[in-house]
Amino acid sequence: MDSTFLDEADRLLVRYGTGFTPRLIERASGAYLYDRDGTPILDFTSGQMSAILGHAHPDIVATVSSAVASLDHLYSGMLSTPLLRLADRLTASLSPSLSKMLLLTTGAEANEAAIKMAKLATGRYEIVSFDRSWHGMTQGAASATFSAGRRGYGPPTPGNLALPAPNAYRSPFRSPDGSHDWESELAYGFALVDQQSSGSLAACLIEPILSSGGILDLPPGYLRRLKELCGERGMLLILDEAQTGLGRTGTMYAFERDGVTPDLLTLSKTLGAGLPVAAVVTTTAIEQTCHERGFLFYTTHVSDPLAAAVGLTVLDVIERDHLVERAALLGDELTTRLLSLRDGYETVGDIRGRGLLQGLELVRDKHTKAPADALGQAVTAACLERGLHMNIVQLPGMGGIFRIAPPLTISEDELHTGLDILEASLKAVLDAAAA
Repeated sequence: MDSTFLDEADRLLVRYGTGFTPRLIERASGAYLYDRDGTPILDFTSGQMSAILGHAHPDIVATVSSAVASLDHLYSGMLSTPLLRLADRLTASLSPSLSKMLLLTTGAEANEAAIKMAKLATGRYEIVSFDRSWHGMTQGAASATFSAGRRGYGPPTPGNLALPAPNAYRSPFRSPDGSHDWESELAYGFALVDQQSSGSLAACLIEPILSSGGILDLPPGYLRRLKELCGERGMLLILDEAQTGLGRTGTMYAFERDGVTPDLLTLSKTLGAGLPVAAVVTTTAIEQTCHERGFLFYTTHVSDPLAAAVGLTVLDVIERDHLVERAALLGDELTTRLLSLRDGYETVGDIRGRGLLQGLELVRDKHTKAPADALGQAVTAACLERGLHMNIVQLPGMGGIFRIAPPLTISEDELHTGLDILEASLKAVLDAAAA
């Protein structure tokens, strides 16, 4: 395979994370990417966990084409019909208390705005997030990100405190029967927070399912107890549903499973279905307090009509094509297949997640649960050679966790084709290692 483009990338591009995938992508359609040679690659990550309608969805193409030709960008103090329609439509999909929307572009930007609103509304500055969190790369969001990127940049924003993420597979907190004792873990975590706090706790910012943290699904009941603990301290609860929002977990929003409503909700990746669209949604009371205290988040692309039009189309397609229900049904099939892999392979340690956002953790063996970094890298490469793009998260002290998040529009056959490739790749790598 011609890899001269990697030499060009090395010459021209700033390297910003892990290495580049050794394929030059020319186009994408539906659940597939196509490289320069025309090779189809099944996309099991929806791009960057975003393209929930697949690639080049005809409704999105039509919306973008129309908006670019008529009304794409405005002075930030101007309003447009698509903006007001999106605000009305988006808030109508949520609890009545979440009635005010701020339209932005990226998840980091939305979290940045939510953090500023929480600080302004409470008059406090401390932000609590999970020790495996990822909320973005801008200053406030990066300071609330503990899974990576904290070293070498000087002091993070003061007042960021870590709460232990509930990893049922690896947590040392155990009930007498060996099950995960998340209640004790959460109580212990907040005792640490209280000990570290200067008395200025403003908010807790979390994902309902930590994605970059290794697909850690909060146990049923956890979110409700977390909100109670926040309330006891006068803290606001901010939920980052960048990856879990808009149907991916089999409910419109992941927090619906727990019957808990946040004080602020941030949406991004899925709201744009692969395009840069993000939003913060909050209560009338919080918005009013922030406004009275001079809230400022005046950016170049705030309230842009193109972004609003795309968001509206995403909501239309999800409702029209019953994609929430589809994610739940396909998610059940995905779970069944992944559990079969767990039962059949000593190196598949754990399966977790919901709907079409699930994780598979690779280990050296089930007894020690030792991380299997080399195995994860080898299986990822083998999948790509067979026509499947997979993403593996490798964090200290954890095995390699495949993040499986195909488009909600993926067909049943495509889903099973991808899982067949995953199993074939795992088997081939293990067989080669044993030879």
